Amino acid sequence: MKVKAKLVIDGLPPAAVRTVDISSAGMSVAVEEPCRTGVMCTISFDLLLDGKPTPINARSKVAYCILSGGQFKVGLAFQNLDMGASSAISKFLR
Repeated sequence: MKVKAKLVIDGLPPAAVRTVDISSAGMSVAVEEPCRTGVMCTISFDLLLDGKPTPINARSKVAYCILSGGQFKVGLAFQNLDMGASSAISKFLR
């Protein structure tokens, strides 16, 4: 799943990122600057379901950050995902 997204790390300004992959437990994004593991953030993106964009805002925790192909790949673990977002992601993954 490769879409544009907004990543807001607590205490920092929002950053435009690109999603790389998604699962029911989290997702990875490509970013220009490294992120510290363990920090809390919010990832916002649109998930295309039945031809319509479904906005997702997920509170997450940075699980890893690795340099890959000139960018940093950041793994985000969803924290207390709300029922609507969880249902939308599950539907997308089917």
